[in-house]
Amino acid sequence: MAEYNPDAFSPKEAAASAVTLRRQRLMILWIALGGLVFLALIVLAVVGLLQDSTPTAKIRDIFIIFMAFESLVIGAALVILVIQIATLINLLQNEVKPILDATNETVNTLRGTTSFLSENLVEPVIKLNSYLAGMRKLFDLFGLKRK
Repeated sequence: MAEYNPDAFSPKEAAASAVTLRRQRLMILWIALGGLVFLALIVLAVVGLLQDSTPTAKIRDIFIIFMAFESLVIGAALVILVIQIATLINLLQNEVKPILDATNETVNTLRGTTSFLSENLVEPVIKLNSYLAGMRKLFDLFGLKRK
């Protein structure tokens, strides 16, 4: 994990980063406190259900409570998953897509440059070399080549 370097950000960015970090910590604290309160309520419900009653009804009621708790946990996990997917979509639209567009533009520019160089530099050099090779062969054929 990268360390915080105060010189890397402007004062405005550092303040915004500190506010965001503080909000995240408060959110985590509230979620943890809510989870503890919910767990305490479940414990109180289980203790209340273990009072005088038939054992089968107690087990059934406790099982129903745990199933409800499990469905709440799964629901919370799904909410977190949806938030993460929304964050991923935002990342793809706002950061990756512009990078891909810039890369595509660069490739098109490079394609044009290579086409230009091929037509105006490589083809004339190849033609010149072929003419020189033909003349050399012609001189060899007539015996005008120096030894």
